[in-house]
Amino acid sequence: MGKLAIIILSFASLIVTLAYGQEANKVPEATEIWNAEPIKVTPGANNSAPSDAVILDASMWQSVDGGANPWQIENGVMTVNPGTKDIHTIKSFGNVQLHIEWRIPMLDDKFKDQDRGNSGVFLQQFYEVQILDSYTNKTYNNGQAGSLYKQYIPLVNATKPAMQWQSYDIIYTAPLFGKNDSVISPARMTILHNGVLIQNNVALLGPTEYIGSPHYKKHGDLPIFLQDHNHKVSYRNIWVREL
Repeated sequence: MGKLAIIILSFASLIVTLAYGQEANKVPEATEIWNAEPIKVTPGANNSAPSDAVILDASMWQSVDGGANPWQIENGVMTVNPGTKDIHTIKSFGNVQLHIEWRIPMLDDKFKDQDRGNSGVFLQQFYEVQILDSYTNKTYNNGQAGSLYKQYIPLVNATKPAMQWQSYDIIYTAPLFGKNDSVISPARMTILHNGVLIQNNVALLGPTEYIGSPHYKKHGDLPIFLQDHNHKVSYRNIWVREL
């Protein structure tokens, strides 16, 4: 058999093999996965924690000064005790799904702008989701409720009036760092406010700064912070799933 005939037969054999592979992929079983069963989780009812969540009740928080939780605690509700400073979780976290419910106190009309029910929840200490009375209160748009403070304006304003309980459901992806503090991938957040999507997988530019431009600094897992901004904002039903 000549070389040309051998080449032709080999090529024909390759075509048959490829065709057979393509036919095999048309069999349903070829694309079924049976050996990667997801872990079973029992969902919670009415925003209660699912079975694999960490419950962040009052005992899971401490003062930024390292002492016991200094906020007012009553019937499972934590309320800012103005002047006692921020609190943070005893445990540190990275990637998480966080559920948190919050309530703005009733304030008279002299409280306006950023001085109206101001607080915040900080993922990994540095990345703030703003809490504020934004029902009818005018302020800078990247500082209203649901903003990633001074970086991302919420897609819509889903705020309820003061004294009504509200919720944030936050999907947080921690930043990844390389050598020399280089950023491999930035922090990202998706947020639902009262069940409404307000931040859609946005990439943070760095920590949320009050003054100046954001710049990343390398860090690992860190606590979640709640802010004392001199207003009696209340929190309840806080839970987190580590992702």
